[in-house]
Amino acid sequence: MKTKAITGKFYEANVDAIAIAVFKDEQPTSGYLKELDKLTDGLVASVFKTEKFSGEEGETVFLRIIPKGKLKASRILLIGVGEKEEYKTPNVAFLAGTAARFLRSKNISSFVLVPRLENGQTVDIAANAVQGVITGLFELDKYKTTNDKKGKIETLAVAIEGADEKEMEKGFERGKIIGDSINFTRDLANEPPNILTPTEMAKRAQEMAKEVGLECEILDEADMRKLGMGSLLSVAAGSEQPPKLIILKYKPKKSTARKGEMLAFVGKGITFDTGGISLKPSEGMEAMKYDMTGGGTVLGIMRAVALLKPSVPVLGVVAATENMPSGKATRPSDVVRAMNGKTIEILNTDAEGRLILADAIAYAEKQGATHIVDLATLTGAVIIALGNINTGIMGNDQDFVNQIIECGKETGEKYWQLPIGKEYSKMIKSDIADVKNIGPARKAGTIIGAVFIQEFVDKAKWAHLDIAGTAWADEPSPHQAKGPTGVCIKSLLRLVEKFENSAKK
Repeated sequence: MKTKAITGKFYEANVDAIAIAVFKDEQPTSGYLKELDKLTDGLVASVFKTEKFSGEEGETVFLRIIPKGKLKASRILLIGVGEKEEYKTPNVAFLAGTAARFLRSKNISSFVLVPRLENGQTVDIAANAVQGVITGLFELDKYKTTNDKKGKIETLAVAIEGADEKEMEKGFERGKIIGDSINFTRDLANEPPNILTPTEMAKRAQEMAKEVGLECEILDEADMRKLGMGSLLSVAAGSEQPPKLIILKYKPKKSTARKGEMLAFVGKGITFDTGGISLKPSEGMEAMKYDMTGGGTVLGIMRAVALLKPSVPVLGVVAATENMPSGKATRPSDVVRAMNGKTIEILNTDAEGRLILADAIAYAEKQGATHIVDLATLTGAVIIALGNINTGIMGNDQDFVNQIIECGKETGEKYWQLPIGKEYSKMIKSDIADVKNIGPARKAGTIIGAVFIQEFVDKAKWAHLDIAGTAWADEPSPHQAKGPTGVCIKSLLRLVEKFENSAKK
């Protein structure tokens, strides 16, 4: 897809369509809409009346017009973006995705996006526009053999009147990197488990690393045994597919990081989860191919980091395995020893994500990580608590947790903090081992998962993100397809940026 920076009048762009943001209850009596109304001989104003267009978020009206004068486009798409006071830079991605999906359905190949934000954040506005189009055009049809004859967006122009064209180009490049990396994660998450085995996930990580310039190391079962990763291996025991620990390292040519500091992202990569011996019900089990989304998100983050080239090192660790029942599978009541030496009484083999993260996090800290963020589709309880709106966040350092929440606000991703503490940690004390992998039935399920993982963090500042409710969408929305969402990538890339800026001070 080609990109163009329009720093003059938006309607002079040589494209097929204009897609423009409209605020709630706005009328075409001033500014951009008044200009557009004048150029269309009052058509825009008449539509506001006859179509009862109110500018609610996601609302659209499509107009066919006869170009005249300086107006080049023959179609106009009005897109509601809600309250003007609530419309911020991250909302441009929603606007762009909505425009791209709608216009593609009309076989339109080029359009100019008019985000109507001219607050000096040119790079971020342009980046969100490109990212929104790229992620908006993602579909789940990779394995379909029929041709749905979808159109193709070939050219995106973004209009920011009076902006610096070089700044816009910089934003376009950033948006493409982030959009492609989000889609990389979404493509992984959408793969069927007979294709995306732990070995295949490791292979794709290696291929991606080679392409973007990351160091990549894959640990196999023998390596894990030498390191004492009994917790991770207990989950892998029931599967014929061998587990893999994927390690990705980004090292800048010249690091500005404070001495000894390193940021790490650790992901749960359960490529299919049957629950093991604690077998899940068959209804809905097909969704368990998504249980590797935390790991897939880490791979997407690391891909973007390598291309954005921050001046601080970043580590990515993904524990990849299946959780299957068999004669070799771990049983409820088994006791295993994790890499950090702690013993675990396994009372439910379907609480497996925390078991693999225990060793993966301990490994990341051993590699020098001082700040760790883990991502996992860990608990159904977080869906009950927060639905699909907020990602659950917990951690052992409030400043670090606050920083991630703030990164979410800046990038349009929502987090909600849940408490952890000694009272909850007492709930996983085992009678026969150091800890057990579940707490009391139906009590604080999301928190219990977090405090279990915390047992395997030594000195690092750590945050746990439970993305079970936000990692995929059950239904399509105006700006994106149903299925994997690529949640957290934008906010955690902002965290890397803040980490870099803080190190430079």
